[in-house]
Amino acid sequence: MASKRYAAVGRDCVACGCCVKVCPKGAISVWRGVIARVDSELCIGCGKCERECPAGVITFVQRGSAE
Repeated sequence: MASKRYAAVGRDCVACGCCVKVCPKGAISVWRGVIARVDSELCIGCGKCERECPAGVITFVQRGSAE
């Protein structure tokens, strides 16, 4: 069963890649060296990326809410 939430990266992302390294499902990638993006279908909502983010720009969105 999928998690009730998934990660979302804010616009102030510095594309450091810390979240990419800790994601156990490979759901996060750095797009064009500018910002991290999350594949909501792969994200399990574990929170590792949120805890690791030095910029503090990762939050969680409830599945089924407006994306």
